[in-house]
Amino acid sequence: MKPIIKSTLLIASVWLIFSCSEKKENSYQTWSDYLGGPDRNHFSTLDQINPDNVGSMKLAWSYQTPDSGQMQMNPQIHDGVLYGISAALRVFALDAATGKELWTYGEPLKQWYSLSRGVSLWKGENETRLFFTAGSFLYALDAKTGKPISSFGQNGSIDLHTGLPASAAGKFILSATPGTIFENKIIMPLRLSEDFDAPAGDIRAFDVISGKLMWSFHTIPHPGEEGYETWENKDAWKNEETGAANNWSGMSVDTESGTLFVPTGSAAPDFYGARRLGSNLFANCLIALDARTGKKKWHYQFVHHDIWDRDCPAPPNLITVTRGGKKIKAVAQLTKQAYVFVFDRETGETLFDIEEKPFPPSELEGEQAWPTQPIPVAPAPFARNASELTENDISPYAPNKQELLDFFRSADRRFFAPPGLKPVLLLPGYDGGAEWGGTGASPEEGIIYVNSNEMAWILQMRPGRSDEQVSLGQSVYENRCSVCHQTNRSGLPASGYPSLINIKSKLSREEIENLVHSGKGRMPGFPQLSSSDKRALVDFLFGVEEKGTTASVEVPPVMRYRHTGYDKFLDANGLPAISPPWGTLNAIDLNTGKYLWKITYGETPQLAKQGYPQTGSESYGGPVVTQNGLLFISGTKDKLIRAYNRHTGKKLWETELPAAAFATPATYMAGGRQYVAIACGGEKLGAPKGNYVVAFALPETVQQ
Repeated sequence: MKPIIKSTLLIASVWLIFSCSEKKENSYQTWSDYLGGPDRNHFSTLDQINPDNVGSMKLAWSYQTPDSGQMQMNPQIHDGVLYGISAALRVFALDAATGKELWTYGEPLKQWYSLSRGVSLWKGENETRLFFTAGSFLYALDAKTGKPISSFGQNGSIDLHTGLPASAAGKFILSATPGTIFENKIIMPLRLSEDFDAPAGDIRAFDVISGKLMWSFHTIPHPGEEGYETWENKDAWKNEETGAANNWSGMSVDTESGTLFVPTGSAAPDFYGARRLGSNLFANCLIALDARTGKKKWHYQFVHHDIWDRDCPAPPNLITVTRGGKKIKAVAQLTKQAYVFVFDRETGETLFDIEEKPFPPSELEGEQAWPTQPIPVAPAPFARNASELTENDISPYAPNKQELLDFFRSADRRFFAPPGLKPVLLLPGYDGGAEWGGTGASPEEGIIYVNSNEMAWILQMRPGRSDEQVSLGQSVYENRCSVCHQTNRSGLPASGYPSLINIKSKLSREEIENLVHSGKGRMPGFPQLSSSDKRALVDFLFGVEEKGTTASVEVPPVMRYRHTGYDKFLDANGLPAISPPWGTLNAIDLNTGKYLWKITYGETPQLAKQGYPQTGSESYGGPVVTQNGLLFISGTKDKLIRAYNRHTGKKLWETELPAAAFATPATYMAGGRQYVAIACGGEKLGAPKGNYVVAFALPETVQQ
């Protein structure tokens, strides 16, 4: 080979290595994707803020959104612009260095007041597009101007019913989590009903330019497809009385291999599965798909025949672990059960042993709980389960301790105890364990950081009505509303479900009908209800329903038993009835499966004022992790954002926010300064509403 050719090849090789390493480095210096990047690691190599100077951080700017209420959005930053979405689903663009509003979009839309965890950003050669959802529609905007892109779909939007079976028409669909961008595709999560009227949760990719459907993966297999035999009801795929198995929490994508990692939730109905007997693939799975074609590479199921609502709550983390001196590209999935499952990213091979253990059978007529469930040998779970509790674990702060003890003794506390007519103490609760805020990671070190809830809930079933005449409005209420708002309309305020007693003094008929149609927050909408059903429901709530308006409530097998509601196990003061900690923050080394540290996370202000030790609290929203040793996190009702040393768990800084922030922060550079930004909307857990996005930075005199 001639010297000049050798030199050219050497230069090209050096350039290629440098380009790849620069690309990888830069991928952790921006925050232009949901949770920081397609690997969903919440990770940054920015180092202007470090463990030595983080204590000097101050508020740099704040932005007040035009509407207030819970914001779960994780901001995205691109070319000096911060993009976010408000409680009423208005998209906004801010100068990332000053917080000055550049544009907003949303006035032409119906103000949905739904939950959104952010926007998706696609960067083309000559344009940048933003994608967001409102109701069942996915919208495309020009990122520079905030104007709709009329060439996308039909005048700038597509209906997310597209590509689903015909039985999905008119059914409740929305997407609270940003779609995953890969090349020229956006793959959309779906939030669906969790009852018998849920459509199928098929995974679908759409073209970011045209909006056309590019591929679809059936999560409830059709005849002839893999997994079809795992549904004893061979018509389950028709979605007449079963559905869901959807991804709602978001996905991760390995951009090098083109592999999409999709965690799915339970099949519907949630708690009584007589019409969906079997292990129910591909519900409660991690599915590795070819992101270009939608073809399955491998899968693993975390819960067989889920009757506990054990959805995969967050996107998995794409990390590297070391085994026997060898680097392995891995994917780690957290669960509501507080387990971490770790797999070889390419093959799906488990990197820690998993045991199939036997669990109790169901006593409900028609139900067949699956006899075993998978339990990883390591790492150890990051939250307690109810079977580990003793009578000594009733809260020492409870004023009604004897009453709680009586209930504790009567409840079924077995792990994976199936729903029944007797109450089950569910710990981790319906929200986990791990929840939608996701997990921070130091990807090359193989270390993850997860905040965990330890709130016990009560799981119980009741017989459905049968052969009884009730009013049409009452029938609609009991079938659609009573699970959350109770049969007597008293609600469960401590669990976030408001009373509907005297609702006419708070909302108009039109407002209630709109809420019933579209949903709000965690409440699903019921667009499939007829106008007469909605009117009858409002008449029932207002106490003016005409006599003689009756409906025969003949309960089909799918509704033979109904869930009594989402009820937390609380003391008379509305605090958790089990002993602290009520929330923890954990650092787990996935090379070994060992914990590096575990601390109590969060505070209960009324107990702190009385001088009691830190209790921990529920938290919603995940951490941000930096290479130089920091971890930023909020998510608690106490309105604080905190910074920790990620190597030790030592708290280094905290400050009060204008409202509680139930969201994951973002960190980025703009105008030569590193910022940490977070949305503060309050409302969840009974916190006062807020409407701020705030950013913190070092004073200019402290910056390095």
